[in-house]
Amino acid sequence: MASSDTTAEKSDTRFFGQPWALVHIFGVEMWERFSFYGMQGILLIYLYFSVTEGGLGLSQAVAGGIVGAYGGSVYLSTILGAWIADRMLGSERVLFLSAIVIVAGHVALALLPGFIGVGVGLVLVALGSGGLKANATSVVGTLYSADDTRRDAGFSLFYLGINLGAFMGPILTGILQSTLGFHYGFGLAAIGMTLGLVQYSFGRKALPDEARRVPNPLPSSRYPLVAIIAVAAVALIAVLVLVGVVRADNLASIVIIGTIVATVAYFAVILSSRRIDGTERSRVWGFLPLFVTSVAFWSLYQQQFTVLTVYSDERLDRNIFGFEMPVSWVQSINPVFIIILSGVFAAIWTRLGRRQPSTPVKFALGAMIMGAAFLLFLPFAGGGANSTPLIAIIGILFVFTVAELLISPVGLSVTTKLAPKVFHTQMVALFFLSIALGTAISGWLVQFYDPKNEVPYFSILGAIAILVGLGLLVAVKPVLRLMKGVS
Repeated sequence: MASSDTTAEKSDTRFFGQPWALVHIFGVEMWERFSFYGMQGILLIYLYFSVTEGGLGLSQAVAGGIVGAYGGSVYLSTILGAWIADRMLGSERVLFLSAIVIVAGHVALALLPGFIGVGVGLVLVALGSGGLKANATSVVGTLYSADDTRRDAGFSLFYLGINLGAFMGPILTGILQSTLGFHYGFGLAAIGMTLGLVQYSFGRKALPDEARRVPNPLPSSRYPLVAIIAVAAVALIAVLVLVGVVRADNLASIVIIGTIVATVAYFAVILSSRRIDGTERSRVWGFLPLFVTSVAFWSLYQQQFTVLTVYSDERLDRNIFGFEMPVSWVQSINPVFIIILSGVFAAIWTRLGRRQPSTPVKFALGAMIMGAAFLLFLPFAGGGANSTPLIAIIGILFVFTVAELLISPVGLSVTTKLAPKVFHTQMVALFFLSIALGTAISGWLVQFYDPKNEVPYFSILGAIAILVGLGLLVAVKPVLRLMKGVS
Protein backbone atom coordinates (compact mmCIF):
# COMPACT_ATOMS: atom_id res chain seq x y z
CA MET A 1 0.00 0.00 0.00
CA ALA A 2 2.84 2.38 0.88
CA SER A 3 4.42 1.70 -2.49
CA SER A 4 1.19 2.48 -4.33
CA ASP A 5 0.75 5.76 -2.37
CA THR A 6 4.29 6.79 -3.23
CA THR A 7 3.64 6.08 -6.91
CA ALA A 8 0.47 8.20 -6.78
CA GLU A 9 2.38 11.08 -5.18
CA LYS A 10 5.06 11.01 -7.86
CA SER A 11 2.51 10.80 -10.69
CA ASP A 12 0.86 14.08 -9.60
CA THR A 13 2.76 16.62 -11.73
CA ARG A 14 -0.01 19.14 -12.44
CA PHE A 15 1.76 22.19 -10.98
CA PHE A 16 4.85 22.61 -13.19
CA GLY A 17 5.85 19.01 -12.54
CA GLN A 18 4.99 19.23 -8.84
CA PRO A 19 1.95 18.06 -6.79
CA TRP A 20 -1.13 20.25 -7.34
CA ALA A 21 -1.51 20.84 -3.58
CA LEU A 22 1.68 22.94 -3.73
CA VAL A 23 -0.30 25.72 -5.45
CA HIS A 24 -2.28 26.46 -2.27
CA ILE A 25 0.82 26.93 -0.09
CA PHE A 26 2.52 28.76 -2.98
CA GLY A 27 -0.37 31.26 -3.04
CA VAL A 28 -0.66 32.10 0.65
CA GLU A 29 3.12 32.39 0.97
CA MET A 30 3.24 34.70 -2.08
CA TRP A 31 0.71 37.11 -0.57
CA GLU A 32 2.33 36.89 2.85
CA ARG A 33 5.64 37.89 1.31
CA PHE A 34 3.90 40.68 -0.65
CA SER A 35 2.66 42.18 2.60
CA PHE A 36 5.83 41.39 4.56
CA TYR A 37 8.31 42.91 2.12
CA GLY A 38 5.93 45.64 1.06
CA MET A 39 5.73 46.81 4.64
CA GLN A 40 9.43 46.20 5.35
CA GLY A 41 10.38 48.13 2.21
CA ILE A 42 9.14 51.36 3.78
CA LEU A 43 9.53 50.51 7.49
CA LEU A 44 13.13 51.68 8.03
CA ILE A 45 12.66 55.03 6.30
CA TYR A 46 9.35 55.49 8.18
CA LEU A 47 11.29 55.13 11.41
CA TYR A 48 14.13 57.54 10.57
CA PHE A 49 12.50 60.05 8.19
CA SER A 50 11.69 63.31 9.97
CA VAL A 51 8.18 64.03 11.25
CA THR A 52 7.72 66.63 8.51
CA GLU A 53 8.43 63.89 5.95
CA GLY A 54 5.79 61.65 7.54
CA GLY A 55 8.25 59.58 9.60
CA LEU A 56 8.98 59.15 13.31
CA GLY A 57 12.35 60.92 13.43
CA LEU A 58 14.53 58.22 15.03
CA SER A 59 18.28 58.00 14.43
CA GLN A 60 19.39 55.65 11.65
CA ALA A 61 21.25 53.39 14.10
CA VAL A 62 18.21 52.96 16.36
CA ALA A 63 15.88 52.54 13.38
CA GLY A 64 18.18 49.90 11.90
CA GLY A 65 18.32 48.08 15.22
CA ILE A 66 14.51 48.02 15.42
CA VAL A 67 14.21 46.63 11.89
CA GLY A 68 16.85 43.99 12.60
CA ALA A 69 15.20 43.05 15.90
CA TYR A 70 11.79 42.86 14.25
CA GLY A 71 13.15 40.72 11.41
CA GLY A 72 14.88 38.45 13.90
CA SER A 73 11.71 38.22 15.99
CA VAL A 74 9.79 36.99 12.96
CA TYR A 75 12.07 33.98 12.70
CA LEU A 76 12.42 33.63 16.48
CA SER A 77 8.64 33.31 16.76
CA THR A 78 8.79 30.24 14.52
CA ILE A 79 9.57 28.42 17.80
CA LEU A 80 6.11 29.21 19.11
CA GLY A 81 4.42 28.37 15.82
CA ALA A 82 6.32 25.11 15.53
CA TRP A 83 5.59 24.08 19.12
CA ILE A 84 1.87 24.75 18.75
CA ALA A 85 1.87 22.74 15.51
CA ASP A 86 3.78 19.80 16.96
CA ARG A 87 1.92 19.66 20.29
CA MET A 88 -1.54 21.13 19.80
CA LEU A 89 -2.95 21.95 16.35
CA GLY A 90 -0.81 20.56 13.52
CA SER A 91 1.03 22.59 10.89
CA GLU A 92 -1.85 23.35 8.55
CA ARG A 93 -4.16 24.80 11.22
CA VAL A 94 -1.36 26.96 12.67
CA LEU A 95 -0.62 28.24 9.18
CA PHE A 96 -4.24 29.32 8.73
CA LEU A 97 -4.50 31.03 12.14
CA SER A 98 -1.15 32.76 11.60
CA ALA A 99 -2.42 34.30 8.38
CA ILE A 100 -5.29 35.88 10.34
CA VAL A 101 -2.86 37.36 12.90
CA ILE A 102 -0.71 38.83 10.10
CA VAL A 103 -3.74 40.60 8.61
CA ALA A 104 -4.47 42.15 12.04
CA GLY A 105 -0.87 43.36 12.32
CA HIS A 106 -0.85 45.11 8.98
CA VAL A 107 -4.20 46.72 9.74
CA ALA A 108 -2.74 48.07 13.00
CA LEU A 109 0.25 49.58 11.17
CA ALA A 110 -2.06 51.18 8.64
CA LEU A 111 -4.63 52.62 11.06
CA LEU A 112 -2.93 53.24 14.43
CA PRO A 113 -0.76 56.38 14.72
CA GLY A 114 2.96 56.68 15.52
CA PHE A 115 4.78 54.35 17.88
CA ILE A 116 1.54 52.66 19.00
CA GLY A 117 0.92 51.42 15.48
CA VAL A 118 4.55 50.34 15.10
CA GLY A 119 4.54 48.45 18.41
CA VAL A 120 1.22 46.66 17.99
CA GLY A 121 1.64 46.07 14.27
CA LEU A 122 5.18 44.69 14.36
CA VAL A 123 4.43 42.36 17.28
CA LEU A 124 1.40 40.87 15.49
CA VAL A 125 3.16 40.59 12.12
CA ALA A 126 6.21 39.00 13.76
CA LEU A 127 4.10 36.41 15.61
CA GLY A 128 1.94 35.63 12.59
CA SER A 129 4.77 35.49 10.08
CA GLY A 130 6.81 33.24 12.37
CA GLY A 131 3.93 30.79 12.70
CA LEU A 132 3.22 30.83 8.99
CA LYS A 133 6.81 30.46 7.83
CA ALA A 134 7.81 27.37 9.78
CA ASN A 135 4.54 25.62 9.11
CA ALA A 136 4.25 26.48 5.41
CA THR A 137 7.66 24.88 4.92
CA SER A 138 6.63 21.85 6.94
CA VAL A 139 3.41 21.45 4.94
CA VAL A 140 5.38 21.59 1.67
CA GLY A 141 7.54 18.77 3.03
CA THR A 142 4.45 16.56 3.49
CA LEU A 143 3.80 16.65 -0.25
CA TYR A 144 6.87 14.51 -1.05
CA SER A 145 8.06 11.06 -0.09
CA ALA A 146 11.57 10.80 1.37
CA ASP A 147 13.09 9.48 -1.87
CA ASP A 148 11.29 11.87 -4.25
CA THR A 149 14.05 13.63 -6.22
CA ARG A 150 11.65 16.48 -7.05
CA ARG A 151 11.89 17.77 -3.47
CA ASP A 152 14.62 20.40 -3.99
CA ALA A 153 12.99 21.52 -7.24
CA GLY A 154 9.64 21.76 -5.45
CA PHE A 155 11.11 23.92 -2.71
CA SER A 156 12.72 26.12 -5.37
CA LEU A 157 9.32 26.57 -7.01
CA PHE A 158 7.81 27.35 -3.60
CA TYR A 159 10.59 29.91 -3.23
CA LEU A 160 9.53 31.42 -6.55
CA GLY A 161 6.09 32.16 -5.06
CA ILE A 162 7.74 33.83 -2.11
CA ASN A 163 9.70 36.10 -4.41
CA LEU A 164 6.83 36.99 -6.72
CA GLY A 165 5.25 38.57 -3.66
CA ALA A 166 8.55 40.03 -2.47
CA PHE A 167 9.03 41.69 -5.87
CA MET A 168 5.62 43.36 -6.12
CA GLY A 169 5.30 44.39 -2.46
CA PRO A 170 8.05 47.06 -2.22
CA ILE A 171 7.20 48.47 -5.67
CA LEU A 172 3.54 49.09 -4.93
CA THR A 173 3.91 50.17 -1.29
CA GLY A 174 6.80 52.43 -2.36
CA ILE A 175 4.60 54.17 -4.91
CA LEU A 176 1.85 54.78 -2.36
CA GLN A 177 4.33 55.88 0.33
CA SER A 178 6.01 58.42 -1.96
CA THR A 179 2.73 59.81 -3.34
CA LEU A 180 0.11 59.48 -0.56
CA GLY A 181 2.05 58.68 2.61
CA PHE A 182 3.38 55.83 4.73
CA HIS A 183 0.04 54.64 6.12
CA TYR A 184 -1.35 54.11 2.63
CA GLY A 185 1.62 51.85 1.91
CA PHE A 186 0.98 49.90 5.10
CA GLY A 187 -2.71 49.70 4.13
CA LEU A 188 -1.85 48.09 0.80
CA ALA A 189 0.18 45.45 2.66
CA ALA A 190 -2.93 44.68 4.74
CA ILE A 191 -5.05 44.29 1.60
CA GLY A 192 -2.50 41.93 0.03
CA MET A 193 -2.39 39.65 3.07
CA THR A 194 -6.19 39.60 3.19
CA LEU A 195 -6.25 38.33 -0.39
CA GLY A 196 -3.79 35.58 0.58
CA LEU A 197 -5.95 34.56 3.54
CA VAL A 198 -9.10 34.34 1.43
CA GLN A 199 -7.34 32.33 -1.30
CA TYR A 200 -5.88 29.85 1.18
CA SER A 201 -9.14 29.38 3.06
CA PHE A 202 -10.67 27.90 -0.12
CA GLY A 203 -7.76 25.59 -0.95
CA ARG A 204 -6.63 24.26 2.43
CA LYS A 205 -8.93 21.22 2.38
CA ALA A 206 -7.00 19.80 -0.58
CA LEU A 207 -3.82 19.39 1.48
CA PRO A 208 -2.85 15.89 2.68
CA ASP A 209 -4.02 14.67 6.10
CA GLU A 210 -0.36 14.45 7.14
CA ALA A 211 -0.28 18.28 7.15
CA ARG A 212 -2.92 18.33 9.92
CA ARG A 213 -1.38 15.59 12.05
CA VAL A 214 -0.16 16.53 15.54
CA PRO A 215 3.11 14.58 15.87
CA ASN A 216 3.50 14.81 19.65
CA PRO A 217 0.11 15.72 21.22
CA LEU A 218 0.13 17.65 24.47
CA PRO A 219 -2.08 16.06 27.18
CA SER A 220 -5.25 18.13 27.66
CA SER A 221 -4.49 18.37 31.37
CA ARG A 222 -1.50 20.58 30.57
CA TYR A 223 -3.47 23.16 28.57
CA PRO A 224 -4.15 25.38 31.62
CA LEU A 225 -0.41 25.45 32.39
CA VAL A 226 0.31 26.59 28.83
CA ALA A 227 -2.23 29.40 29.22
CA ILE A 228 -0.66 30.54 32.50
CA ILE A 229 2.84 30.56 30.98
CA ALA A 230 1.60 32.58 27.98
CA VAL A 231 -0.03 35.22 30.18
CA ALA A 232 3.07 35.38 32.42
CA ALA A 233 5.36 35.84 29.40
CA VAL A 234 3.28 38.73 28.06
CA ALA A 235 3.20 40.34 31.52
CA LEU A 236 6.97 39.97 31.91
CA ILE A 237 7.67 41.62 28.57
CA ALA A 238 5.29 44.47 29.44
CA VAL A 239 7.07 45.05 32.76
CA LEU A 240 10.52 44.99 31.13
CA VAL A 241 9.37 47.61 28.63
CA LEU A 242 7.81 49.81 31.33
CA VAL A 243 10.91 49.76 33.56
CA GLY A 244 13.22 50.50 30.63
CA VAL A 245 15.09 47.19 30.39
CA VAL A 246 13.76 46.66 26.87
CA ARG A 247 14.29 49.82 24.81
CA ALA A 248 14.31 50.77 21.16
CA ASP A 249 18.10 51.15 21.17
CA ASN A 250 18.85 47.66 22.56
CA LEU A 251 16.18 45.55 20.85
CA ALA A 252 18.62 43.93 18.42
CA SER A 253 20.95 42.84 21.24
CA ILE A 254 18.05 41.39 23.21
CA VAL A 255 16.82 39.40 20.20
CA ILE A 256 20.37 38.13 19.57
CA ILE A 257 20.70 36.90 23.17
CA GLY A 258 17.21 35.41 23.14
CA THR A 259 17.88 33.60 19.87
CA ILE A 260 21.17 32.13 21.09
CA VAL A 261 19.48 30.87 24.28
CA ALA A 262 16.61 29.39 22.27
CA THR A 263 19.01 27.73 19.84
CA VAL A 264 21.09 26.09 22.56
CA ALA A 265 17.92 24.94 24.34
CA TYR A 266 16.41 23.52 21.15
CA PHE A 267 19.51 21.57 20.19
CA ALA A 268 19.80 20.27 23.78
CA VAL A 269 16.16 19.16 23.93
CA ILE A 270 16.26 17.37 20.57
CA LEU A 271 19.66 15.73 21.07
CA SER A 272 18.83 14.53 24.59
CA SER A 273 15.37 13.20 23.69
CA ARG A 274 14.82 9.45 24.18
CA ARG A 275 12.28 9.53 21.37
CA ILE A 276 14.92 9.78 18.63
CA ASP A 277 17.23 6.98 17.57
CA GLY A 278 20.98 7.02 16.89
CA THR A 279 20.65 7.84 13.21
CA GLU A 280 18.31 10.77 13.86
CA ARG A 281 20.62 12.11 16.60
CA SER A 282 23.63 11.94 14.27
CA ARG A 283 21.69 13.85 11.61
CA VAL A 284 20.91 16.62 14.09
CA TRP A 285 24.65 16.91 14.83
CA GLY A 286 25.22 17.07 11.06
CA PHE A 287 22.79 19.98 10.90
CA LEU A 288 24.87 22.05 13.37
CA PRO A 289 27.63 23.20 10.93
CA LEU A 290 24.92 24.04 8.38
CA PHE A 291 23.25 26.16 11.08
CA VAL A 292 26.46 28.12 11.78
CA THR A 293 27.06 28.73 8.07
CA SER A 294 23.47 29.89 7.68
CA VAL A 295 23.92 32.46 10.48
CA ALA A 296 27.01 33.88 8.77
CA PHE A 297 25.15 34.10 5.46
CA TRP A 298 22.00 35.78 6.78
CA SER A 299 23.90 38.34 8.88
CA LEU A 300 25.19 39.74 5.59
CA TYR A 301 22.24 39.02 3.32
CA GLN A 302 19.65 40.68 5.58
CA GLN A 303 21.56 43.96 5.44
CA GLN A 304 19.47 44.60 2.34
CA PHE A 305 16.90 45.91 4.83
CA THR A 306 19.28 47.83 7.09
CA VAL A 307 22.63 49.10 5.78
CA LEU A 308 21.71 48.80 2.10
CA THR A 309 18.50 50.78 2.67
CA VAL A 310 20.47 53.64 4.24
CA TYR A 311 23.06 53.30 1.45
CA SER A 312 20.33 53.48 -1.19
CA ASP A 313 18.75 56.54 0.43
CA GLU A 314 21.98 58.52 0.73
CA ARG A 315 24.51 57.15 -1.76
CA LEU A 316 22.74 55.46 -4.64
CA ASP A 317 21.95 57.29 -7.87
CA ARG A 318 18.23 56.44 -8.15
CA ASN A 319 17.58 58.70 -11.12
CA ILE A 320 16.00 56.80 -14.01
CA PHE A 321 15.43 59.03 -17.05
CA GLY A 322 14.53 61.97 -14.82
CA PHE A 323 12.40 59.91 -12.40
CA GLU A 324 13.74 59.29 -8.90
CA MET A 325 12.64 55.83 -7.92
CA PRO A 326 11.50 55.25 -4.30
CA VAL A 327 14.10 53.83 -1.92
CA SER A 328 11.99 50.70 -1.38
CA TRP A 329 12.30 49.68 -5.04
CA VAL A 330 15.88 48.54 -4.43
CA GLN A 331 14.41 45.70 -2.39
CA SER A 332 12.55 44.44 -5.46
CA ILE A 333 15.78 43.84 -7.40
CA ASN A 334 16.71 40.65 -5.55
CA PRO A 335 13.27 39.04 -6.05
CA VAL A 336 13.53 39.69 -9.82
CA PHE A 337 16.72 37.66 -9.94
CA ILE A 338 15.13 34.98 -7.73
CA ILE A 339 12.19 34.74 -10.12
CA ILE A 340 14.57 34.35 -13.07
CA LEU A 341 17.15 32.09 -11.44
CA SER A 342 15.01 29.87 -9.20
CA GLY A 343 13.68 28.08 -12.25
CA VAL A 344 17.21 27.75 -13.58
CA PHE A 345 18.47 26.29 -10.30
CA ALA A 346 15.45 23.97 -10.03
CA ALA A 347 16.15 22.69 -13.55
CA ILE A 348 19.85 22.20 -12.75
CA TRP A 349 19.12 20.20 -9.58
CA THR A 350 16.47 18.14 -11.38
CA ARG A 351 18.78 17.46 -14.34
CA LEU A 352 21.69 16.47 -12.13
CA GLY A 353 19.49 14.33 -9.87
CA ARG A 354 21.76 12.31 -7.58
CA ARG A 355 24.88 13.82 -9.21
CA GLN A 356 24.22 17.33 -7.85
CA PRO A 357 26.58 18.81 -5.21
CA SER A 358 25.84 17.77 -1.64
CA THR A 359 24.05 20.17 0.70
CA PRO A 360 27.23 21.07 2.70
CA VAL A 361 28.98 21.99 -0.57
CA LYS A 362 26.04 24.18 -1.60
CA PHE A 363 26.08 25.89 1.81
CA ALA A 364 29.84 26.48 1.67
CA LEU A 365 29.64 28.01 -1.79
CA GLY A 366 26.69 30.17 -0.74
CA ALA A 367 28.58 31.67 2.21
CA MET A 368 31.70 32.32 0.13
CA ILE A 369 29.74 33.98 -2.67
CA MET A 370 27.87 36.13 -0.13
CA GLY A 371 31.21 37.27 1.30
CA ALA A 372 32.41 38.10 -2.22
CA ALA A 373 29.27 40.22 -2.75
CA PHE A 374 30.28 42.43 0.19
CA LEU A 375 33.75 42.86 -1.26
CA LEU A 376 32.10 44.20 -4.42
CA PHE A 377 31.06 47.32 -2.46
CA LEU A 378 34.73 48.28 -2.01
CA PRO A 379 35.28 49.99 -5.41
CA PHE A 380 32.52 52.48 -4.48
CA ALA A 381 33.68 53.11 -0.90
CA GLY A 382 33.99 56.73 0.16
CA GLY A 383 31.76 58.20 -2.53
CA GLY A 384 29.28 61.01 -1.96
CA ALA A 385 25.57 61.43 -2.67
CA ASN A 386 24.43 59.73 -5.90
CA SER A 387 27.95 58.34 -6.40
CA THR A 388 27.01 54.66 -6.74
CA PRO A 389 25.38 53.82 -10.09
CA LEU A 390 22.21 51.77 -9.99
CA ILE A 391 23.75 49.15 -12.29
CA ALA A 392 26.40 48.46 -9.64
CA ILE A 393 23.79 47.66 -6.96
CA ILE A 394 21.91 45.52 -9.47
CA GLY A 395 25.11 43.55 -10.12
CA ILE A 396 25.86 43.16 -6.41
CA LEU A 397 22.31 41.98 -5.69
CA PHE A 398 22.66 39.45 -8.51
CA VAL A 399 25.55 37.94 -6.55
CA PHE A 400 23.39 38.07 -3.38
CA THR A 401 20.79 36.04 -5.26
CA VAL A 402 23.16 33.33 -6.44
CA ALA A 403 24.35 32.90 -2.85
CA GLU A 404 20.77 32.84 -1.54
CA LEU A 405 19.68 30.09 -3.94
CA LEU A 406 22.52 27.90 -2.71
CA ILE A 407 21.41 28.21 0.91
CA SER A 408 17.79 29.20 1.49
CA PRO A 409 15.62 26.75 -0.52
CA VAL A 410 18.27 24.05 -0.09
CA GLY A 411 18.30 24.68 3.67
CA LEU A 412 14.52 24.38 3.89
CA SER A 413 14.68 21.11 1.98
CA VAL A 414 17.54 19.48 3.90
CA THR A 415 16.01 20.44 7.25
CA THR A 416 12.87 18.45 6.49
CA LYS A 417 15.08 15.48 5.54
CA LEU A 418 17.33 15.66 8.61
CA ALA A 419 14.48 16.22 11.08
CA PRO A 420 13.61 13.44 13.56
CA LYS A 421 10.00 12.33 13.13
CA VAL A 422 8.82 13.66 16.49
CA PHE A 423 10.57 17.04 15.99
CA HIS A 424 9.69 17.63 12.35
CA THR A 425 8.29 21.17 12.50
CA GLN A 426 10.57 22.18 15.35
CA MET A 427 13.65 21.30 13.26
CA VAL A 428 12.32 23.63 10.58
CA ALA A 429 12.05 26.24 13.33
CA LEU A 430 15.73 25.62 14.13
CA PHE A 431 16.64 26.52 10.54
CA PHE A 432 14.61 29.70 10.91
CA LEU A 433 16.43 30.41 14.18
CA SER A 434 19.63 30.65 12.13
CA ILE A 435 17.89 33.30 10.03
CA ALA A 436 16.61 35.00 13.20
CA LEU A 437 20.12 35.22 14.62
CA GLY A 438 21.59 36.44 11.33
CA THR A 439 18.82 39.01 10.86
CA ALA A 440 19.16 40.41 14.38
CA ILE A 441 22.94 40.61 13.88
CA SER A 442 22.36 42.52 10.62
CA GLY A 443 20.44 45.16 12.60
CA TRP A 444 23.03 45.25 15.38
CA LEU A 445 25.79 45.78 12.83
CA VAL A 446 24.25 49.06 11.59
CA GLN A 447 25.96 50.92 14.45
CA PHE A 448 29.37 50.00 12.97
CA TYR A 449 28.57 51.20 9.46
CA ASP A 450 30.31 54.51 8.79
CA PRO A 451 29.72 56.01 5.30
CA LYS A 452 32.98 57.96 5.70
CA ASN A 453 35.04 54.81 6.31
CA GLU A 454 33.35 51.87 4.58
CA VAL A 455 36.38 49.77 3.64
CA PRO A 456 36.83 48.05 7.05
CA TYR A 457 33.10 47.31 7.31
CA PHE A 458 32.62 45.62 3.95
CA SER A 459 36.04 43.94 3.82
CA ILE A 460 35.95 42.42 7.35
CA LEU A 461 32.40 41.09 7.03
CA GLY A 462 33.07 39.76 3.54
CA ALA A 463 36.24 38.00 4.68
CA ILE A 464 34.49 36.38 7.67
CA ALA A 465 31.77 34.90 5.45
CA ILE A 466 34.36 33.55 3.01
CA LEU A 467 36.32 31.93 5.84
CA VAL A 468 33.18 30.30 7.23
CA GLY A 469 32.42 28.88 3.78
CA LEU A 470 35.95 27.58 3.37
CA GLY A 471 35.77 25.93 6.80
CA LEU A 472 32.60 24.04 5.85
CA LEU A 473 34.08 23.06 2.49
CA VAL A 474 37.05 21.48 4.24
CA ALA A 475 34.71 19.61 6.60
CA VAL A 476 32.29 18.27 3.95
CA LYS A 477 33.17 14.58 4.40
CA PRO A 478 32.77 14.41 8.20
CA VAL A 479 29.56 16.44 7.97
CA LEU A 480 28.13 14.03 5.40
CA ARG A 481 29.04 11.10 7.65
CA LEU A 482 27.00 12.69 10.43
CA MET A 483 24.09 13.23 8.04
CA LYS A 484 23.76 9.44 7.61
CA GLY A 485 22.72 9.07 3.99
CA VAL A 486 21.09 12.52 3.61
CA SER A 487 22.97 14.61 1.09
